[in-house]
Amino acid sequence: MTREANRATRPSGATRHSAWTIAALCTGTALSALNSGMVAVALSTLRREFSVDVATVTWVISLFYLASAVLQPLMGRLADQYGPRRVFIAGTVLVIVAGALGPFSPTIEWVAAARVLLAIGTATTFPSAAAMLRSIAAVSGGSAPKMIGRIQLVDTSTAAIGPVVGGVLLVLAGWQAIFWINVPLALVAIVSTLILAPRDEPRPRTPLRKTLAESDIPGILAFSVTVVALLMFLLDLTSDPNWLLIAVAAASGALFAWRELRCKVPFIDLRLLAANAPLVRVYVSFILATLVFYSALFGIPQYLEDHAGYSTDLVGVLLVPLAAFNAVLAPFAERLIDKRGLRTAVIVGTTALAVATTALLLLGVSTAPWLVLLVTAAIGVPYVLVLISLTQSLYVAAPADQVGEAAGLFQTARSLGCIGSTVVVGVAFASGTGPSDWMLLALVTVALAIIVVTVVALWRPRSTADVPPGDPGPPISDTPASAR
Repeated sequence: MTREANRATRPSGATRHSAWTIAALCTGTALSALNSGMVAVALSTLRREFSVDVATVTWVISLFYLASAVLQPLMGRLADQYGPRRVFIAGTVLVIVAGALGPFSPTIEWVAAARVLLAIGTATTFPSAAAMLRSIAAVSGGSAPKMIGRIQLVDTSTAAIGPVVGGVLLVLAGWQAIFWINVPLALVAIVSTLILAPRDEPRPRTPLRKTLAESDIPGILAFSVTVVALLMFLLDLTSDPNWLLIAVAAASGALFAWRELRCKVPFIDLRLLAANAPLVRVYVSFILATLVFYSALFGIPQYLEDHAGYSTDLVGVLLVPLAAFNAVLAPFAERLIDKRGLRTAVIVGTTALAVATTALLLLGVSTAPWLVLLVTAAIGVPYVLVLISLTQSLYVAAPADQVGEAAGLFQTARSLGCIGSTVVVGVAFASGTGPSDWMLLALVTVALAIIVVTVVALWRPRSTADVPPGDPGPPISDTPASAR
């Protein structure tokens, strides 16, 4: 049947309902991204408020993403097992609790703890939303890969708009407001999802205690120790690095791999990843691309506030172009994917992103508002294409019965990229936030962007033998989406 015939037979009411349902899910999935964007402009304020240095305040970001990295796959598994709508709602309720408690934090450690609680709640939303998409698409006749691409696009747009929201809230009501804002937004997400999202299909009753017992707690702990040890080592790399942490990271990493290969229900199924090379390609590419984007997002606000003397709210406005073109460019990105295939779209997007990052070097010479706007736009435009193409690749590569878990790992990849970006910013700004420090950050970001292009270009399309069970088509390949 032709695409025109599909449109003619598709119920317009179902299509409109699915659009509203996606919007409802986005109110929840965007909470994680919003908190990422808001904290980007709050770092300087938190440093002054609690009298801490750059490396210490970095933990407010890093622990948030570490909790997200650890919990996203688990929450995806819970969504597949207990029902995505139920898990989505439960997590959003936890966001309300974190948003209400966070403003009363007496120390930076308590702020970080409240952020971890936020991460636990928001970790449920994206994998749960992804697990609902097939039923939504079945009713509306829409494309599940395109739906998840749009959700991810909204999330990234929210992360870039977050600095504007955060800047306004900081000026009007102080840092506490970046917690308070979660309460009404989470309430909207709960109500709209209850009204619009599809009800969970009946599932066999499984006691939560049994699920937690099968959740590979040792694997999660080994993974966490590995990431934290590496993070602590890298943040002190320019001052007095503790080389013992490398040994700890290596030992816990080896223990993690040993555990995952022997565990009946592993935290991260290494065998599944080994058998699904396309999915690994998606994850690695997303880690690297996120590392580039968030190094700019977390670095620019501190540099502009500390060096150029810009107010927090103005910095938020200057970051708007990171996401201002998303809605406009999304249809063009999807059209390119339909005509040229996912792999071509990823290569074009990452190449453009690498070229755009060289513009960061200009801010070492001038921080004029028009130049900041130009630089942030240059980075935001190609990232739209990278994001959409990689997200669609995820949905194509993931086995149909493991979409929630695969989406959780996708967000883990994003979290690891964000954690890496805090290391890049923390090391570059270890001795200050002047022009020379900024140039170091810019050069490292350019180098990382070049690595992204190299990785994507060297990974050739898979052969037919690489196709895993349940895989409907080739992600990051040269096959146009319209032919799949």
